[in-house]
Amino acid sequence: MESRDFMKMNLPNKITIVRIIFAIIMLVLLLVPWYNLGIVFPEYLINGEILSLKYIIAGIIFLIASATDFIDGYIARSRNLVTNFGKVADAIADKILVNGLLIILAYERFIPVVIAVVIIVRDIIVDSCKMVCGSEGKAVGASMLGKLKTICMMFGLTLLLFNNIPFSFLNIPVDTMLILLATILSIVSGYQYFSQAKAYLAKSDK
Repeated sequence: MESRDFMKMNLPNKITIVRIIFAIIMLVLLLVPWYNLGIVFPEYLINGEILSLKYIIAGIIFLIASATDFIDGYIARSRNLVTNFGKVADAIADKILVNGLLIILAYERFIPVVIAVVIIVRDIIVDSCKMVCGSEGKAVGASMLGKLKTICMMFGLTLLLFNNIPFSFLNIPVDTMLILLATILSIVSGYQYFSQAKAYLAKSDK
């Protein structure tokens, strides 16, 4: 993308592109075998909890990127700046940010693999339902449970990257609880989306 194309975008779309860049930086930070390159991130002992600078940086990036997800959506709706490019770019940004991180955390055994599989498969099903409904001229809006799922997942993953601090001091696994809740809400909201699209899916099969 050329700089002049970026400058021509409206504000929500610019924020979305920045979120994609942040997401890629975070994934590269977590994926690159820095130790093999002779780079060792310092670790800090906080009330008995060890926290690596790598995960602190990743957590900060993820937190900022997650915040932009709500900001660009609010600006786009409040100022009537919703565009087709924005819808596609926003979905891509969310998949890179959340699903990419879930895959890495599952690979590194921070979370069970089944959670990453459930969330990713659910997203594929929901996106397919939206695509079918869109082809029939029917827009499928985000459900309240879907939004709540996103909030729980964002906060849960942020806490996980920060080793559940400060809740780890109280021995309360808030990060795990939020991610599990997000997984359950993901299944329920996914079924809601499927129910809305069921009639159009049956129609498209005829």
